[in-house]
Amino acid sequence: MSLIARVPALAPFKVSSFRFQWPADLLASWAFEMEGVILGWFVLVSTGSVLALAVFGSLQFLGTLISPLFGMAGDRIGNRNLLCLMRASYAVMAGLLMLLFLTGQAAPAPVFVLATLMGLVRPSDITLRNLLVGETMPADYLMRAMGVSRTTADSARIVGALSGAGLVAALGSGLAYAVVCATYLASLTFTLKVGIRRLRVVSEQAMPASPVKALAEAFAYVWSTPDLRALMLLAFLVNFAAYPLVGSLLAYVAKDIYGLGQTGLGWLIACFASGALTGSVAISMHGPRIRAGRTMLACAIAWFALNMAFSWIEVALWGESVLFVAGLVQSFCMIPMAVLLLRAAEPAFRGRVMGLRMLAVYGMALGLLLSGPLVEHLGFALTGSLFSLVGIVFTLLIALRWRRHLWHRSAPANDR
Repeated sequence: MSLIARVPALAPFKVSSFRFQWPADLLASWAFEMEGVILGWFVLVSTGSVLALAVFGSLQFLGTLISPLFGMAGDRIGNRNLLCLMRASYAVMAGLLMLLFLTGQAAPAPVFVLATLMGLVRPSDITLRNLLVGETMPADYLMRAMGVSRTTADSARIVGALSGAGLVAALGSGLAYAVVCATYLASLTFTLKVGIRRLRVVSEQAMPASPVKALAEAFAYVWSTPDLRALMLLAFLVNFAAYPLVGSLLAYVAKDIYGLGQTGLGWLIACFASGALTGSVAISMHGPRIRAGRTMLACAIAWFALNMAFSWIEVALWGESVLFVAGLVQSFCMIPMAVLLLRAAEPAFRGRVMGLRMLAVYGMALGLLLSGPLVEHLGFALTGSLFSLVGIVFTLLIALRWRRHLWHRSAPANDR
């Protein structure tokens, strides 16, 4: 009996397209994380400002404003074709940054410009990944497939964070960026081999010729569908109030609270990612037994509570432990959310709905822009507590308002 047949978590690899998509997504995620560590530390050291770091982090999500357009473009030209174009652009941008570092011309201004250009495209990468999984995966494999797919981003935060810091220390920023560029090119090569056979067609109905009209239809569809509206609000909430504390602001925690260097920052990121990876593997093994709606809401509250505890910790070892558990519950919140969105959206709207989902990521940019000044004036502990309390309160309100759709055992969101 083959390994895939004996291990249920590997069942999605029976689909040939997924066997190419998974390594392609893995390599792209590794490159994202290596790049984030290299540039985030460069910005913090060269400017000495946590506000500049927060602004830089928010630029990485600028493209969330136009992500619905990427969803529509994928419906028109094919999600695989669009993803190939996007990943080719990553390699070009990384090549330009490599030249800046190798020639000694790297400075905050050009780095911010290139980060802005990258930020217009990169946020939609996860959207296209999920759409490809939704198109090519049988329904009984979907939860497992999303869990396995999520391991690409989770493992990347471990490998990418540690290798990014290690490469800079060993080779310097220029040669480290050469590795990033090569990783993007390898990801593109695998993406070109992803199959285009769809188990779920987009729709037999023609999409409106006007992007504005298509987008307006998508907004109206989401607003009129209770499940989707609740999921979008929760997605915005966790991006606004949870991710900033365990994302770009970790560079501030490492440097100014724990007194660590770039390698220490890599370990903080890796601890959160290790917990997330553990959660993703658990979901890939036990996905069919999970009540998605209830699990998502309960783990969102647990995540905010852990973030609040983390914001008061001043010992690196304890902080790393809390980050691991926070990463674990984060997976049990975000993976069921993605599955519920794919289940609830009709095929005619799936691309646009997943594009609108990426608008919720803009909550992270808003959270970073707000948290930067608050950290400078109130400190990280009070800022983290404030954000976490906002998250807990509004998650409870969402659970109460849409309890019939997300919490009741008989709700479709809790079918197993």
